[in-house]
Amino acid sequence: MTKKEFVISESVNHIYDVPGFPKEGIIFKDITPVFEDPAYADAVIDVMLDELHARGIEFDKIIAPESRGFLFGVPLSIKSRRPLVLARKPGKLPRPGVSASYSLEYGEATLLISKDSVKPGDKVIVVDDLLATGGSANACAELAVKSGAEVTGCVFYLELTPLKGKEKIPYPVISIVEVEAY
Repeated sequence: MTKKEFVISESVNHIYDVPGFPKEGIIFKDITPVFEDPAYADAVIDVMLDELHARGIEFDKIIAPESRGFLFGVPLSIKSRRPLVLARKPGKLPRPGVSASYSLEYGEATLLISKDSVKPGDKVIVVDDLLATGGSANACAELAVKSGAEVTGCVFYLELTPLKGKEKIPYPVISIVEVEAY
């Protein structure tokens, strides 16, 4: 069994459904069990890197949105030896920033990055835990583009395929685990 096959087959033991969270009608995908199993989490990050290399996606920096994107962005940054840019929620960014707003499945949100974190000409990937409608990924990409960078791809641990978020992202998308039901 390849590492990717292992990660996909074991995902059923690392993703919990939480009905009614954060509001009625939503089934939240809890991925915290991924990080309660260090060997599995390590395999997930390896598969992300392997997929980026296999598809020829080059990158100088990683942008990850608050907060669950940080969980995948930090180890991917360390393993790839590429800087991590944190896309923060309003009121959390200590330096002057660039902002982008977007729609969630259940509301509106805004993300910001520091103005000096991404430079013109940087090649950037967006890394997050879950792809639903594509809003946060596109907001992170918008932050990179506003800073003069080139977005070369987006990487997700989990994709909710019925929401068709991949179709709304104009960059190469890598999803390690795809879920048909949500």
